[in-house]
Amino acid sequence: MTSARPLLAPPGPIAPGMQIGLLGGSFNPAHEGHCHVSEIALKRLGLDHVWWLVSPQNPLKPAIGMAPLDNRLAFARAFAAHPRITVMDIENALGTRYTVDTVKALQRRFPSVRFVWLMGSDNLASFHRWRNWPEIAARLPIAVVTRPGTTLAPLRSKAAQRLRGNRVFSPKNFAQARPPALIVLDGPRNAVSATRIREVEGQHEALVGALPTC
Repeated sequence: MTSARPLLAPPGPIAPGMQIGLLGGSFNPAHEGHCHVSEIALKRLGLDHVWWLVSPQNPLKPAIGMAPLDNRLAFARAFAAHPRITVMDIENALGTRYTVDTVKALQRRFPSVRFVWLMGSDNLASFHRWRNWPEIAARLPIAVVTRPGTTLAPLRSKAAQRLRGNRVFSPKNFAQARPPALIVLDGPRNAVSATRIREVEGQHEALVGALPTC
């Protein structure tokens, strides 16, 4: 018989009706794009907080090249530096691996909170590959922030096509919208990605010892 997991403590202030955005990912590493999505959502949707859900291992990404979870958490916490962004090791605490299970667990644990799922338009392009993605859409509103290179994803992606009848065009009270509900938030676009950061870091590491020194 396995022992029950301890009750998850709120990572910050919790009150009935509080509106909280959830931004999931491997954060390998955290970067300006994550902050951009979070800050746009905080401002445009009137959210109280954004929780960064740092995944131990994204099922759609290879484990090779993935920094240790503790390192990614520490860097994300230092990088966020925003009073209303909280970095969480939530999937370890809940024992979940997939977003759909994490969302269900959070809604069970904090039933009085209105959660909104946040993502960049680059993630919307592959959202249909997530496990049980229609259930995620049926459980909470989804806000997409456009990012360079994938600005047409809200129109062309398979998930967007399926949810086209559930588009919401006014951000006012979006967190209270009955799901499925999808809103696309445009604004100043940030092109930084974790993949590009790792590519640049790899190029720098390759040059170590290769250049002459005085």
